[in-house]
Amino acid sequence: MPQEASKTSKVRTGHVFTEEQINSLTESVKQNNFIFVHELLDKYHPADVADLIKILPNEVQIKLFSHKSADLNPEVVLGLSDILQKEILEQLSPDIISSIIKQLESDDAFQIIENVPEEFQNQILNNLPQKDQNFFRLGLKYPKDSAARIMQREFVTIDLDWTVGQTMDFLRDSTDLPEQFLEIFVVDKDGKPIGNASISNILRSDPNMKVKNLVAENKTFIAADLDKERVGNIFTQYNLVSAGVVDKEQKLIGVITGDDVVTIVKEEAVEDALRLGGIGAAEDISDNPVETSKNRFWWLLINLFTAVLASFVIGIFENTIQKVIALAVLMPIVASMGGNAATQTLTVTIQLIASQQLNAKNVMKIINREVVTGLLNGLVFAVITGVFVYFWFHDLKISILIGAAMIVNLTVAGLAGIAIPVTLNKMKIDPAVSATVFVTTVTDVVGFFAFLGIASLFV
Repeated sequence: MPQEASKTSKVRTGHVFTEEQINSLTESVKQNNFIFVHELLDKYHPADVADLIKILPNEVQIKLFSHKSADLNPEVVLGLSDILQKEILEQLSPDIISSIIKQLESDDAFQIIENVPEEFQNQILNNLPQKDQNFFRLGLKYPKDSAARIMQREFVTIDLDWTVGQTMDFLRDSTDLPEQFLEIFVVDKDGKPIGNASISNILRSDPNMKVKNLVAENKTFIAADLDKERVGNIFTQYNLVSAGVVDKEQKLIGVITGDDVVTIVKEEAVEDALRLGGIGAAEDISDNPVETSKNRFWWLLINLFTAVLASFVIGIFENTIQKVIALAVLMPIVASMGGNAATQTLTVTIQLIASQQLNAKNVMKIINREVVTGLLNGLVFAVITGVFVYFWFHDLKISILIGAAMIVNLTVAGLAGIAIPVTLNKMKIDPAVSATVFVTTVTDVVGFFAFLGIASLFV
């Protein structure tokens, strides 16, 4: 695995299909003219073909993957969203799915297996060579987002006592090497790695030298059950190109490469950005409205309850608002400024948590920094807003009032923007998912309460 060389090196990339090409392709698939379909799609990179397939009718998508004459590059399925990938895989036969898996690298094949309905997984695995079956069944025992689910089984190991000459002979004579690899793992008699040596160092060394003497000093191995987000952080922190994956007995069972980590980092960044907007999972242009609505519903519902809470605070000061209509006009300014200030702090805090830069040693320092930053911004915008409001309403009391509320709300926004995600993270709740709603509620409630509460003392 894979059984044949990749075709992606000879195709064009970055292609955007024209409406004429899309219509022509759709009609050709419907008429079973797969010779034309193959000639058209084979010219382009699988990632570009995947973008095209996302916008095709469902029946056309299924025929493209299920009809052997289309000879679709198996890497195309990797470019589809999880939802669309699952929809297509559910409608393909186990034999076709097995055929796709056999042509992919093991880490990519794992993605397909994960998205296949569980009742078909065994049937598909049984169609694979025993060596592949063992690898995938081992990986399925680990959590979904663990290192074991993204590792490759294509790696090279040599014995502890081998020389450079023996290693070179092995590399020349072996017929079961990965298509591409940059490092060789040196293992002891129990299969436990003592380190890895780069191919470039091996090529430049004396044939009689022991390869174990070329092993890198900084040995980094990934636990198979480690969360993939943490894997991404380790690669970034130590500038790794690849890293071996070990089980509980410290035996080498796989390898994770840099391209896998690039995908992880991208996925996590997109996921965090979506979660900050109250969207629990990634959305794709191929998602249907029902799935999209379900994905957004619960956080909108929670936001409704928090909005009611803010309205309740306003209701407490109903008589004050009736006496001075200008208060109703100016309330959104205080709440909006607090919300935006809190979002700035929240975004920075979540980034610090995700990159593991925020810890027990520096958390108070950063909290103090954000509170002081909020206070300074509050003072500056209190003056700006106060002057603006004075020229608008010609009322010094209201100018002072909104300035005081601005100072209070922006200071609290700085505190809430970091305290809430830190607290949620300690409670093992993902702050990227839930912090936005709570932070917005705090700034709205405090903003309205400060503005209207102070106003009630003067009116």
